[in-house]
Amino acid sequence: VSTQSTGSCLFSDLAAIYNAIATAKKSKDKPTLIKLRTTIGYGSKLQGTHGVHGAPLKADDAASVKSKFGFDPQAHFVVPDETKAAYAKIGERGAALEAEWEKLLSAYKEKYPEDHAELSRRIAGELPQGWEQKLPVYKVGDPAIASRSLSEKVLQAISGTVVELIGGSADLTGSNLTRVKEAVDFQPESTGLGHYSGRYIRYGVREHAMGAIMNGLAAYGGIIPFGGTFLNFVSYAAGAVRLSALSHHQVIWVATHDSIGLGEDGPTHQPIETAIHLRAIPNLAFWRPSDGNECSAAYLVALKSKHTPSVLSLSRQNLPQLENSTIEHAVKGGYVLHEVEKEDLTIVSTGSEVPLAVEAAGLLEKEGIKTRVVSLPCWEVFDSQPEEYRLSVLRSGAPILSVEAYTTIGWQKYSHEQFGLPAWGASGPYQKVYESFGLTGSNIASLGKKTVEFYKKKGGEVVSPLLKAF
Repeated sequence: VSTQSTGSCLFSDLAAIYNAIATAKKSKDKPTLIKLRTTIGYGSKLQGTHGVHGAPLKADDAASVKSKFGFDPQAHFVVPDETKAAYAKIGERGAALEAEWEKLLSAYKEKYPEDHAELSRRIAGELPQGWEQKLPVYKVGDPAIASRSLSEKVLQAISGTVVELIGGSADLTGSNLTRVKEAVDFQPESTGLGHYSGRYIRYGVREHAMGAIMNGLAAYGGIIPFGGTFLNFVSYAAGAVRLSALSHHQVIWVATHDSIGLGEDGPTHQPIETAIHLRAIPNLAFWRPSDGNECSAAYLVALKSKHTPSVLSLSRQNLPQLENSTIEHAVKGGYVLHEVEKEDLTIVSTGSEVPLAVEAAGLLEKEGIKTRVVSLPCWEVFDSQPEEYRLSVLRSGAPILSVEAYTTIGWQKYSHEQFGLPAWGASGPYQKVYESFGLTGSNIASLGKKTVEFYKKKGGEVVSPLLKAF
């Protein structure tokens, strides 16, 4: 990185600023930082103080500033003719450059029709035809696999087809499993580490910078960026993630080590409150898949969502392939994994706790308590489904108990009773950590039994938590 300085000049030295920019433009192989010494509220009575930061100038001060810089102090919201003319010239220059580019693109089409079609597809944001067929599909009996490894399998399966998918990791490649076998690093060829045709980026321990760069890549177009880190460390990029959602950038976060299931790393690495923070961001899809088909579904929706960023929350521990789990079911954000008629209870869960919910349902059914199980991998997507469908999944008639290895905040929208983590996690083998917090099939069954007994004693109709006045 080269540095240009305007020297001791203030930011009002336009000639020095112009010369610094002109010099920076000559650099073709590295970015340039231009340092300016500025004075907040320059020209006003409050210049150099915090008082000018968050409040408008008083009328007399505003008039004084206008006079100092040659404006009519009595005129309001006026754009001088000179400014209009300057911007008009910029528009004319832009129109000429666009026409020149269109002419070049037309010639490119004549000479390289296939490459032109591919470039046009990417610019339009259209995915390659039939790419969905590359997504892995699983059946009951297939090996139990950590969802971070399931994510790796998806990336490996589609990277050769969805070639606009460009990504990397914030110094956690070996843990996030984000680098496919044939990947080439995006590096200067002179380093011997890769070249600029590479599609894998080594971001370093810079989560916020990674998020900001991904926003830039998405805004530029023709690229679908993804970046890997631990779920807990997405918090370091909160500003960039929020901007992705606000700006409608298609950015994909591969967020592994998603819960207390990461084990010995302990509370500093175990996300408890992270999920509800991300779920609370408008236009952000937070996915927590419970098996292979749900992981494939998460990628399917994320890659089709042109204007919505996604965070894929993925486990370190192995997860079994579940009966009745399909990509077609999971793309709805929530579905009935285990159905029974005239149920006494529904357990709703996500990710690594869904197999525990299935286990609990089996134990309850042995005691004559009919129990449905609902998997809800993505609230944002589920909330976008038709009301009739949502009410068929989380229906009235029996109490609903939610189970998740996070804080229970937010689950009140989908359940009558909630079970999760009351505080920070703990360090230890993940099975022991889960057991210590009561996240076992037997304890969930016990809580389910108490829920059923409570609502029977309470009496009256049990209405779906989704039914609201407005």
